[in-house]
Amino acid sequence: MAETKRMTVGQALVEFLAHQYTVDGDVRERTVAGMFGIFGHGNVAGVGQALRQFNEEQPDLMPYYQARNEQAMVHQAVGYARMHRRRATLAAAASVGPGAANMLTGAALATSNRLPALLLPSDTFATRVADPVLQQLEHPHDTSVQVTDAFRPVSKFFDRVERPEQLFSIALAAMRVLTDPVETGAVTIALPEDVQAEAIDVPLEFLQDREWRINRPRPDRDALAAAVEAIRAAKRPMIVAGGGVLYSGAEGVLRELVETTGIPVGTSQAGGGTLDWDHPQSLGGVGATGTLAANRIAAEADVIIGVGTRYSDFTTASRTAFQHPNVTFVNLNVASFDAYKHGSQLPLIADAREALVELTPLLADVRVDADYAERIRAEKAEWDSTVDTAFARSGLTLPGQPEIIGAVQRSSAPDDVIVQAAGSLPGDLHKLWRVRDPLGYHVEYAFSCMGYEIAGGLGVKRGALADGSDRDVIVMVGDGSYLMLNTELVTAVAEGIKLIVVLIQNHGYASIGHLSETVGSERFGTKYRAYDPQARNFQGDEVLPVDLAMNARSYGLDVVEIEPGETAVDELEAAIAAAKASTRSTFIHINSDPHIYAPDGAGWWDVPVAEVSTLETTQAARAEYEDQVAEQRPLLG
Repeated sequence: MAETKRMTVGQALVEFLAHQYTVDGDVRERTVAGMFGIFGHGNVAGVGQALRQFNEEQPDLMPYYQARNEQAMVHQAVGYARMHRRRATLAAAASVGPGAANMLTGAALATSNRLPALLLPSDTFATRVADPVLQQLEHPHDTSVQVTDAFRPVSKFFDRVERPEQLFSIALAAMRVLTDPVETGAVTIALPEDVQAEAIDVPLEFLQDREWRINRPRPDRDALAAAVEAIRAAKRPMIVAGGGVLYSGAEGVLRELVETTGIPVGTSQAGGGTLDWDHPQSLGGVGATGTLAANRIAAEADVIIGVGTRYSDFTTASRTAFQHPNVTFVNLNVASFDAYKHGSQLPLIADAREALVELTPLLADVRVDADYAERIRAEKAEWDSTVDTAFARSGLTLPGQPEIIGAVQRSSAPDDVIVQAAGSLPGDLHKLWRVRDPLGYHVEYAFSCMGYEIAGGLGVKRGALADGSDRDVIVMVGDGSYLMLNTELVTAVAEGIKLIVVLIQNHGYASIGHLSETVGSERFGTKYRAYDPQARNFQGDEVLPVDLAMNARSYGLDVVEIEPGETAVDELEAAIAAAKASTRSTFIHINSDPHIYAPDGAGWWDVPVAEVSTLETTQAARAEYEDQVAEQRPLLG
């Protein structure tokens, strides 16, 4: 008989996870580098006890991190995973009921971004001996349904360990998905509270080191030949680079390809960093929040070469970005689901790096013509000048967000990481931020989750430190997102992890406020104002007496408050310089004018406008909307 070890399910799972390794070429690292947990009813005697025991006996076996919010645990795991190009992540354990439910938003974010995160929500008694327990759902039509079932649609893998013997197969299946470039996302193992504490004889083989090799498939020969033929025939080709370029480590070979051919590159939000901003072929972001240079070139491109992009509506400007009547899509993606999008007849299903390595020499004699090369140069030069103007000091008492971004840009180092997720900042950063490092641009925009920024930034910093890098992580956040989820600042203080947080105060939801204007709703419900009992709304002028700087100071951060005035931007730059020189986390508070927008990039986003209305503003917005909809391409794929 195989040698075994008597353990609880919780102990066996923790030790198992400590021995899992991801192998990617010459890189080998722990797949689950640590575990978060808030221990209460459901997991205190299971996973919680296991972590306590190993902390006593083998402190390095599974590092434990304390969080303040279950959703934030998952956000940290996602930030960590992106910094490690999906080779490693963190696990998050939660208690029954509300603890588990708090992780649902994080699970959806991980799956939307296709970034690995291991979720271990607790469940009610499998035996049901104390049914119903505290925090248990009760559905008369199906008494087996619990909070954890809500993870099914937002997870790439879900299973429930209802008996101890199921742990072995479930844990191995979970690891397969966690390390699969095509399938990865939120991986959820629901753990009933009684089963977590049950003892089982665990085969030692289950607890030994196990390697999970990342699958990097090479392209099919015939598909590659068809792609080469289409690119050779193109007059105005363009590359749309997505996150898959970075996750496969393909930025170097992409650079070689575009330098050989002269083909320009536009990036999705996830693809920021695939080329440095000042590379001659880098046109910046493309799509709804893209640059004018990228969108003008995209509108006329006859062949779009998508590399590692899932073609979200922001990347395609809601299917208005690519206007050439005979545009052809060559879609290189490790996932066939994405490779066939836009009805492409030229899918190239392969790892981005492996495919580009084979594609580049086959295009060694291809070069865009002189007229197109000059057009690319001129468009880039014009946009770079536009950004310079947007970044210039205005001397306004309340600077606009573009000017603030410019100050942060000037004060940051090339390898610093900018972190953002929601509001108006992602769009402005996509247009304006000058990326100088492959991992220097971290904007979570698949789910665009308000509240991600601080927790995600903490995960990014953890990921950098784990790689031996002390690069600074600069979190830019609006007051709306900050109020959603700011408590992980306490985690940063507790562990002495340095973050630089730049909070832009505009007393409301700047992004959806602007969006509200575009659909004719005049920023209704988007301002932080005192309630007007006569008008029954929040549209007045009385700003709330909320002091977010004081809030951050109460957590133990160093705080710099920049008062409105002509020197505000200069003071911001000085504050960032001081924060970079410090070893402590710093919170910088600056006020802005939310009505000063970034330069127009000629992108569009499809947000329907009411077809009939008594409001003249809505009527006007509807007319403009119908003009834009007329530019959409038919839905294919």
